[in-house]
Amino acid sequence: MAVNREAKAMEFGDILQVIGEFGWFQKRLVLLICIPNFLTAFQLFGQVFSAKAVPHHCNTSWVRKLGLNLTEEQEMNLTIPRKPDGSFHKCQMFSPVQGHLQPLQLNATESCRDGWVYPEKLQPTLVTEFDLVCERAHLTDISQSVFMGGVLAGALVLGPLSDRIGSRNMILLTLLMMGFFGTGAGMAPRFSFYMAMRFFVGSAFAGISISMAALISEWVGATHRPFVIIITHCCNSVGQMTLAGLAYGIQEWRLYQIVGSFPWLCLFFYIWVLPSSARWLLTRGKVEEAKSEIQRAAAINKRNVPEELLDQLSMQKRGASGTTLDVFTNRHLRKVTIIMAWLWFVVSLVYYGMSLQIEDFGLDIYMTQFVFGAIEIPARFCGILLLQRIGRKKCQAGWFLLGGIVCMIIPAVMQTSPLAVTVLAVINKAAFGAAFSTIYLFSVEVFPTVVRQTCLAVCSVVARIGGIIAPLANILDKIHPAISVVLFGVTALAGGLLCFFLPETQNRDLQDDTTESPSQVSIAENYKSATIFPHQEAPARDFRRKDDTAVSPSQKSVAEDHESSLGRENRSVSFVLQEPPAREFHHEDRDLQDDPTVSPSQQSIAENDKNSTNFPQESPSRDFHHKIQQDSQDVFENRPVEEKD
Repeated sequence: MAVNREAKAMEFGDILQVIGEFGWFQKRLVLLICIPNFLTAFQLFGQVFSAKAVPHHCNTSWVRKLGLNLTEEQEMNLTIPRKPDGSFHKCQMFSPVQGHLQPLQLNATESCRDGWVYPEKLQPTLVTEFDLVCERAHLTDISQSVFMGGVLAGALVLGPLSDRIGSRNMILLTLLMMGFFGTGAGMAPRFSFYMAMRFFVGSAFAGISISMAALISEWVGATHRPFVIIITHCCNSVGQMTLAGLAYGIQEWRLYQIVGSFPWLCLFFYIWVLPSSARWLLTRGKVEEAKSEIQRAAAINKRNVPEELLDQLSMQKRGASGTTLDVFTNRHLRKVTIIMAWLWFVVSLVYYGMSLQIEDFGLDIYMTQFVFGAIEIPARFCGILLLQRIGRKKCQAGWFLLGGIVCMIIPAVMQTSPLAVTVLAVINKAAFGAAFSTIYLFSVEVFPTVVRQTCLAVCSVVARIGGIIAPLANILDKIHPAISVVLFGVTALAGGLLCFFLPETQNRDLQDDTTESPSQVSIAENYKSATIFPHQEAPARDFRRKDDTAVSPSQKSVAEDHESSLGRENRSVSFVLQEPPAREFHHEDRDLQDDPTVSPSQQSIAENDKNSTNFPQESPSRDFHHKIQQDSQDVFENRPVEEKD
């Protein structure tokens, strides 16, 4: 049998196996990503402590002008009305009187007109400095929503921009933004200026979180990817634990804000040590720069990359798509994006909603914050085992369903047991902490390389809408304290059910294009399982169409009949493909997708094709050979087939 095959270009997935999928280069990269993840905990949850509730009451210094020489307690008894439970009202005062004081005249009440009084020994906080109490108390929740609004804006702008300038450059830019605007917030003369600084910090957070996830996933092999994602997210949990100690040790809010933000500026050395994504460089046609990064990684991993392999590197063609609009032009990708967007919305809504309500649980907020951070570490590591055993889809669904059920239980014990509420909240925090790590991994594996960061940005946009709603949900609790928790539970349960409509990506290499339909996966998988033959010399079969378009249902049935015939006859045939074969994939791993025109499940075609059996040179039956040839030509769209007598 004559075989006409052209030299195949080496793809990045093959190069990654040569240089090492998790060597010292990748470990150093993980360390570099862990540091910013540790620092982001302050920007996310730091305001919980700088804007915590403090005792206060109306300023009634007017009574001192009457020369009555009263103690502070006597002044409050005389000028501040009491609530039904006997405590002093925080936002009401008796109307001032002129001239001599007559107690019978102190019946009319009004809002505080001269400000508020706070405990003298209390260090300045956002609340005390900007009077965020009474009718201004809602500004603390609004400021958190402004921060999440910045994250939304960052996802819209910095996510697509990261696709153009690369993950490395975006990380360097957002490191500077986090340090500059975070430190500027600590010097804010007005609360409006503080919120503006927080808006830009939120924008930077969106850019850096998307870029870090993309960069580290593109350098690490699929089998190590879950572990790496979990490790980087655990650093955020450690940051949450450290945050409790920092907030307890530094009570003055300006110093607290500066200490939590300035370390970002100390990461300027990343300019020299942070690598670029070689895969992204290839999609941009920067082959020489990609080779340089590959050689650098190989040297650190103490591996040798043959020059002939580097010479085979070719620029991976970028499709006509690559923008946010292209996410909705492919049917499969559109379905996945919509479901993933809802999951991101829910995980952000519940995770931040529960995290920002630690004051409402009735226990010490510093200890609660420490426990919230600590419980995420075993939960995330438990997620590693579950991801490897039951897959991404079932694991993601399990975390959502667990968190949703817990949220629905909390209202039943909310009024009777603060400890039970805290325990349930901790379980919920653990579930959604693990869900956050899982969804980052899951999202990276289902989106193609050239639009991966754009797709993550789309999901992040929807997630930040959830983040914006999360602090505002506290306002609903004024109507009934269980409204926000029930809202969290219902959305979480819905998300858990939607997970089952997503494709499973466990142990598959990340994708490169989306031209083929998901149904094509079964063609190669069934073909592989149905044919087991002795082999001589024969090329691997190629199930790709020439134009990379989807295989029709009729083609699938032809292939299945083909497999059945092979199984019954136990015959062997040989094919000659004159078209260059499709890029080979490893069955255990799924390579990163570089073109938005291939669906996630299509990887299996090339993956299984690589492991399919070879065929002998001789064909025992000419009639049978003719039948197989006709069926195969249907599958391969009438590609030329040569036979050897």
